[in-house]
Amino acid sequence: MQRVTVTLDDDLMGEIDRFMGDRGYSNRSEALRDLARAGIAHADEGVGADRACVAALIYAYDPQVRDLARRLVEIHQSRRDLGLGVLATPLGADGRLEVALLEGSTSEVRRLAETITTERGVRHGRLVVVPLGEEARPVVDADGLAYEAQD
Repeated sequence: MQRVTVTLDDDLMGEIDRFMGDRGYSNRSEALRDLARAGIAHADEGVGADRACVAALIYAYDPQVRDLARRLVEIHQSRRDLGLGVLATPLGADGRLEVALLEGSTSEVRRLAETITTERGVRHGRLVVVPLGEEARPVVDADGLAYEAQD
């Protein structure tokens, strides 16, 4: 077993302590190991299957972090081929929530999501991937994005 030093802000540490209390953990190491395992398992979902998908990337960030908003815009612009749209809303005085709708191969969508969520100042990030089977194709019409069976 290895010892690792990690710096966490007070709010996150409070959430971890609440998590521990709710689930009966006797120490932080056990809780953090389980959280790490769950995070790794979640990140590995669907790895190896590279097919067309649509996805929603939901992330919260601190707009006060130097140049973060500009970097996020640049990241989205660099992969316009994957973007369907972004919805943004403020989260109080020190936060912002964005939902990016994406479409492309699962590997490219996951790569873009990782690029965004690992930026310094992005607090939370979650990618929800909806694989598209061979029997469905995306169709963009005047009403928005819909899916219909192939002929």
